[in-house]
Parts: sequence; structure tokens; C-alpha cells
Amino acid sequence: ISPEAPVPVLESKSENLSLGGAANVANNLVALGCEVYLVGGIGRDEKGDKLLDLIKNRSIHTHGIYQFEHRPTTSKMRVIANNQQVLRIDKEDDRPITEETEGKFLKYLHAVIPEMDGVICSDYHKGILSEKISSAIMQRAKKSKKRVVVDPKGADFHKYNGATVITPNQKEVERVAPIKINSREDLDRAAEYILNLTHSEGILVTRGKAGMIFYSKKEKPFEISTVAKEVYDVTGAGDTVVAVLAAGIAAGQSPEDAAKLANLAAGLVVRKLGVASVSAGELRMALHRHGKGGRELVDRGSLETLVRDAQTRGERVVMTNGCFDILHAGHVAYLEEAKALGDRLVVAVNDDASVTRLKGAGRPINPLADRMSVLAGLAAVDWVAPFSEDTPAQLIEAVLPDVLVKGGDYRIEDIAGGQSVLANGGEVKVLPLMDGRSTSRIIESIRDQ
Repeated sequence: ISPEAPVPVLESKSENLSLGGAANVANNLVALGCEVYLVGGIGRDEKGDKLLDLIKNRSIHTHGIYQFEHRPTTSKMRVIANNQQVLRIDKEDDRPITEETEGKFLKYLHAVIPEMDGVICSDYHKGILSEKISSAIMQRAKKSKKRVVVDPKGADFHKYNGATVITPNQKEVERVAPIKINSREDLDRAAEYILNLTHSEGILVTRGKAGMIFYSKKEKPFEISTVAKEVYDVTGAGDTVVAVLAAGIAAGQSPEDAAKLANLAAGLVVRKLGVASVSAGELRMALHRHGKGGRELVDRGSLETLVRDAQTRGERVVMTNGCFDILHAGHVAYLEEAKALGDRLVVAVNDDASVTRLKGAGRPINPLADRMSVLAGLAAVDWVAPFSEDTPAQLIEAVLPDVLVKGGDYRIEDIAGGQSVLANGGEVKVLPLMDGRSTSRIIESIRDQ
């Protein structure tokens, strides 16, 4: 406590500059691998210069950023102690922009929108996204057949007329609709009111711990439960939602599927302190944990990406291969032992033609899709990928696991792909198989009977 006045004293130990506002949305898009053109206004001041440098360092296009002479750069300083926000100091100016400045924005937007895959209007109510500019964006996007996602602000939603999806929170819905929301039925009626008001295809209402609800004119509303088990900081979570939602829609997902992905991303970002973003790799891993993305049939390109993501996180990737025609106890024990050597297990599986070449006519008993599905259902297995060559050497050389495992009495120097793994600094191991357990023996037993 200060001796000068009864106020707390905090010792400043570190400072961190982060992109905020619409720039945080752009930062989230870059983290997903998108190319981003940012449009907005900043001051011609020290903070504006630092902000511009941060934006350029993220390879975000800055031709649409206007620097004002007599308007400060919007900034929010958060004072944090023991991972808890103590104070926030804002500096901003939300006066409407002049007609001359408005004209410059309109000229740039008219030229650039047709070249985009999608458009996000991240409205922070700072005077930039005027009704005239918003209307021009919607008209230009419609003419160019581009989808528009809006993160709204204020009580005037007329200016978002024609948006593809709007993402208000529940308080914003109540502010706009002439309906007091005391129940789910009230929220449904309010959402219908906004759909009719804006003529948008859908509304994604964010509700904090209660998750989200997606409303559309064509389908019944559906709830999306929150996936966040731990919440450290909700700062910028809405930016992540709108970024992932818009990126998903621009990439060809339905608004409903993109909303589910955005909800998953929000669950990841609130576990981080401060303004943060979610990478494509983190999303892939989260999908994998929820039983999607990376299960069953994974092509070579996707497998390489999944493995690189895992290795970047410091995870140890183990890989093995085989036909796995009739899965038995010996296979299960072997795969569990292989998984124990690392964090992730990749199983490469011979396709049907290569099994026939290797095992002879009449094999495989089970087709590739069935064999892969059964393997993917095992707790020890993370990713399953097919290969068509006589050996998995090409696939192993592309994936380059940390550990390559083979079962039986192989010599390490004879294992396909082993030399590439060793040359990359990895390990090659041979594990014993369970006695008396083999697919051939099971087939012979069935024939004998």
C-alpha cells in the first residue's frame, strides 16, 4: 500500500505489446494460415508506429490502414498481478470519421473485396465502420459473391443488412431486439427478430459459459456446448470466434460446421493469458481429442502435417506398419508396447493390392477401410494411414517419426525406412511378438474346422 495514499502499489516487472481489436482478428487469421488484408484507422503517434510494426511483422497487408493526424491510436493497457487483471486503462477516440477519410476507405474496399475469399467486419464502434462504409461492404461483397461475417457492436444492426453471419453476444441481442430475454424462448424470438432485421443467413449468439446457439432461416436452432474446462482469461475470445468462423466459411464449410469449429477454438484461447490466438495445429489436435480429424483414413499430406504439429509441441511420435488383416490379441499388445515408447502412435497399413502381393491370393480377408477403422478404434493408436507400395519406406521417409518400430525378428538394418529415421536423429526398435498369435494361424484354424 502506498504511503502517499491508500492505494495498492504494483512493481512493474515486464511489459508486452499485443495486437488488439480488429488487428487481433487479423492475427488469429494469420495463425490459421490465412493471407490477411487489414482495413482500419490508427493515430500518427508512437503507439500507432509500434502497432504498425507489429502488424507488418505478422505479414498482414497494411495498405488499408489510415493514419490520422489528430486522433490517437486506440489502446488498452491491462495491469495484471498473479494472472489476475487489476486495472485497465483505455485511450481512444470514437468520433465519426470525415467524409474525405470515408471516401478513401470506400475506394480501397471497392478495389480489394473482389479479390478476397471472405470479409470480416469487426465493429468496435470507434467511428470507422460507419453506416455508409458498412452498406458499401455488403453491396460490394454481394456483387462479388463473397461471404461476410460481422462481429457487431451498438444497438443499430440495420447497417449489417445482407451479412452472411452475425455474431452478437446475448446482451447485444437483448439491446437490439425489443424483447426482454428471461428464457430460451425469449432468446429464440429475439434472434428471429434480428434475422428478419438484417436479412442475414445466420446468427451465432455467444453466451459465455452457456456455449453458443446458431440460428438460421433454413434450419432449427442448435446449441453448441462450451468445451472450455479451464478459463484463465476471456480477453479477445470473441476475436478468435469470428476469425475461425469466417475462415471456415471462406474455406467452404457450412456456417453450422464453422460455428462448431469456432466454439472449439474459443475453448482453447480462454485457457491462455492475455490477448491470444489459436493455431491450425492446436485446432487439429483438439479435433483429434474429440474423435474427429486424424482418425481412420488419413492421407499422406495430412499425416505429415499432424506429425509435424505434434513434434513442434515436443511430442515423441512412434510409427509402425503392417497388414493387420485380422486384428488379434498379439496385435493389440504389440501396438500398446509401441505407443509406450512415445506420445503419439502412427500405424501405416498395406492397401489391399499390396497385401495380395505380399500374402498371396485370397488375402486380405478384410478390406482396407475395415482394417483401418478397427485400428483407429484402439486406444493406443492416434493416426492410421495407408500405403500402396510393397514397403512403407516412402511414407516413413516423408513422415520421419522419432521412433520407428517393427515387430518380429528383424535386423534393424533391414527394416524399411529405418536408415532415413536414423539419419534424421531418430530411433529404430524391434519388439517381440506374442507367441502363438498370428493372422495366418487364425485363418488355418478356421479352414481346419
